[in-house]
Amino acid sequence: MGAFLLRRLLATIPLLLAILALSFLFMRSAPGGPFDSERSVPPQVEQSLRAKYHLDEPLHTQFLRYMGGVLHGDLGPSFKYQSRTVNEIIAQAFPVSLTLGALGLAISLVIGIPAGVFGAVYRNRPADYGIMSLSLLGISIPNFVIGPLLIIVFCFTLGWLPAGGWGAVNQMILPAITLGALRAAYIARLMRAGMLEVIHQDFIRTARAKGLPERTVIGKHGLRVGILPVVTYLAPATASILVGSIVVERIFDIPGLGTFFVNSALNRDYTMAMGTVLLYSTILITLNLLVDVLYAALDPRVELR
Repeated sequence: MGAFLLRRLLATIPLLLAILALSFLFMRSAPGGPFDSERSVPPQVEQSLRAKYHLDEPLHTQFLRYMGGVLHGDLGPSFKYQSRTVNEIIAQAFPVSLTLGALGLAISLVIGIPAGVFGAVYRNRPADYGIMSLSLLGISIPNFVIGPLLIIVFCFTLGWLPAGGWGAVNQMILPAITLGALRAAYIARLMRAGMLEVIHQDFIRTARAKGLPERTVIGKHGLRVGILPVVTYLAPATASILVGSIVVERIFDIPGLGTFFVNSALNRDYTMAMGTVLLYSTILITLNLLVDVLYAALDPRVELR
């Protein structure tokens, strides 16, 4: 286990370096610049700003300077929010996105896993057909459609919940449901497929032959192996939930990192965009590593190499 983790961590370093290099080149090659605006900036002022942020230096010098800051934990100043650094913005906004993502993931797991197990146990029965139909509907409707529909029903029609904002518990419900609905549908289908492969295997027949209650057979023995497809899906699902929160944050006016990420792309805020890409890439790599370890813990047949 230790050797596996060490190899994976060492492999992460060149991967993150490649991600930073590509994002740096893509941002610099995009048309426009961080100081372009509707009101033209005098050439002297623009030249002064470019010198202040070292944009007048050769690209390789800029990249080496940026990498030096990253190695010291400094993601640089924001070009759009000039009184704040990227570190300060991420420290303020990322906890909001993380909370929203955690709530969305929790909802998807709480709904998706029981629905998938129920569908597998009652295969080809009305309950199974109903669950699979709802999951197909959930997969087909994107969150930028679900969000406004929930606002129309629960805010404007029923008046039960607020239409936006962040901080109160009732403001978190609709965004979390919007974010978790699509993933819940995927998890339900994966869970059903995993359980269908398990419930007819020999060790399940043995458990039933011993006279164990069906709840124990399914919940203790079958679920441990049947959930493996869901575990494999957790890393990309969590990453997509965090990235997908960008749309949800815009719909519900949530002050998360997604808003800053979108604005950084629109405003050519190089450091803000690259800092966000680096953060999301690190999270995705870490989650993939955790999923590999969890997969091996659930299935003794899997060896980490």
